[in-house]
Amino acid sequence: MSLVSATLLLVTIMDPVGNVPSFVASVQHVSPERRTRVIAREMLFALGLLLLFFLGGGWLMTLLQLRPESLFMGGGIMLFLIAIKMIFPPAGRDAAEASPKEPFIVPLATPLVAGPSVLATLMLLDSSQPALRPRWLAALFIAWAITSAVLLCAPAIARALREKGSLAVERLMGMLLVIIAVQMFLNGLTAFMKT
Repeated sequence: MSLVSATLLLVTIMDPVGNVPSFVASVQHVSPERRTRVIAREMLFALGLLLLFFLGGGWLMTLLQLRPESLFMGGGIMLFLIAIKMIFPPAGRDAAEASPKEPFIVPLATPLVAGPSVLATLMLLDSSQPALRPRWLAALFIAWAITSAVLLCAPAIARALREKGSLAVERLMGMLLVIIAVQMFLNGLTAFMKT
């Protein structure tokens, strides 16, 4: 997998445009002058969590005695479920995610940005081709930077896209993610059948 492919995969899973409504709902009770700082802080927490799982993923797989094939197949199933929620979002999601308190790590840093599917994908990339770790690290930083740029502009994007535009983009990303999820599952199944 190339650097561009890995970056696109991570950006698609992080789904920054699809997360815009959730971010806006989560920071609506925060004073306007603090919103940018809160989002920036949450994105830094997300980066720390992503790096932790990327750098420690191999150790965790060894500790839990996980085979790469199971990570491929499990990651594919998880991505598929995330993609289905993106295509068919549950009703009242934004209202449920809104909180009168200032968000701290949950739900913005995790699970919205550094969710289980992104963490599993990072572990999968590193375990499948550890020699390309610098490439995966570069893809992680680029994907995080793109996601951060989009989410720091979340209030402005929400105003520009409105509800229907945001929903259309999220569903498009979800359909793309379904294809990636099925391919990941098939790769894991193929590797399992060969062993």
